[in-house]
Amino acid sequence: MDLIEFPRPIAGHGNVVLEVAAAGICGTDIHILKGEYKVVPPVIVGHEVCGFVCDAGEGVDPALVGKRVVTETFYSVCHTCAYCRNGRPNMCANRKSIGTHANGAMTRWVEVPSHGLHAVPDFMSDAAASMAEPVAFVTNSMAGEYNYVGPDNEVLVIGPGAIGLIAAQVARAAGANVNIRGTTKDKARLDLAERLGFSVSDNDTPLVPQSFDRVVECSGSPYGIADALAALTKGGHLMQMGIVGRDSQLPFDYVCYKELKITAGFASTPKSWLRAMKLIRDRKVDLEPLVSDVCALHAWKTAFDRSMSAEGVKFVFDPRL
Repeated sequence: MDLIEFPRPIAGHGNVVLEVAAAGICGTDIHILKGEYKVVPPVIVGHEVCGFVCDAGEGVDPALVGKRVVTETFYSVCHTCAYCRNGRPNMCANRKSIGTHANGAMTRWVEVPSHGLHAVPDFMSDAAASMAEPVAFVTNSMAGEYNYVGPDNEVLVIGPGAIGLIAAQVARAAGANVNIRGTTKDKARLDLAERLGFSVSDNDTPLVPQSFDRVVECSGSPYGIADALAALTKGGHLMQMGIVGRDSQLPFDYVCYKELKITAGFASTPKSWLRAMKLIRDRKVDLEPLVSDVCALHAWKTAFDRSMSAEGVKFVFDPRL
């Protein structure tokens, strides 16, 4: 990964060009940097974006120019496979996404399809708005076809990063009682979780077995997944959101002995975006406290290093700096 000069894109048919106001560093971007997540190079990374429409291609309403928006991440899908026909374009084998297959948002301008744009509420900062995509990812996993969480659930969220803190807020919005767990290195993040109103614990505190009927695993750590399987009650449900990035040994006998259910979420769908934007508009999720710093692109190495530490939660680029 490197910083290079790149020409301003031209908006193709049905597309717009955004002037990027904020592009967040996602865990996926870190996996890309480490060579743990497949991309189609050469490609500009970044898929969490808020920006202003500056060019509209043929077939696009010119009234969009000047609007502040966030965008869904799919650049194109086939529209004909069983997944696309059933509202799951995130599973399309021919899916192309910004930041992995098509140029992404860690740049001054990015070309995206106009049909995936969503207006940003006036009360949000650019940096917070760029986290709409992680909210859509969480709602795809937790508020989709599985009806994962409700008022009667005791929920443990493992991993107090951006996804974990968003997942906790989504679960709370559904009426669940939510606890957040991290490691001793996550003190700053756990302190933030407490300020957001959650009960917290770290790995110095023994985890009581079979104490939660829902566990949302957001750390991508084999130790976190093992804790999740141990913490679940009989008949409990693990929602795996964290990407491990390598083969791991896990105590899967728990799955049989306790008749556990494991599901997962990947990326987002148009429906999950609608759910996410409603949660944001209704202020059911507060993204502003999750923004740790806004950085210039030339400081990308430092920003990625800080993202890989437990120093903060979300580091965001403003390419205008």
